[in-house]
Amino acid sequence: MKKIALALLVASVSLMAADGAAAYKKCVSCHGAKAEKKALNKSEIINTWDAAKIEAALKGYKAGTVNNYGMGALMKGQVASYDDATIAAVSAYIAGLK
Repeated sequence: MKKIALALLVASVSLMAADGAAAYKKCVSCHGAKAEKKALNKSEIINTWDAAKIEAALKGYKAGTVNNYGMGALMKGQVASYDDATIAAVSAYIAGLK
């Protein structure tokens, strides 16, 4: 029972730490405040994507397996510090900007 309670507490703390709006702040200069811009005039406008597509792209960039519009190296550096919870949170945040 203690292990379950501890696991729930850890999960709650992780979700609170993964604040999508805060994580998105470093994306604003390229993607715009509402994710309404083509980053560096190259990417798609990402506020039209659903959260699952955004999450898949971010995980791909982090893993180094995605290089859309030649932005792989740049994006890999941007998401390198994001854990899975942060990627999910920022993906949901961006999808909600529609």
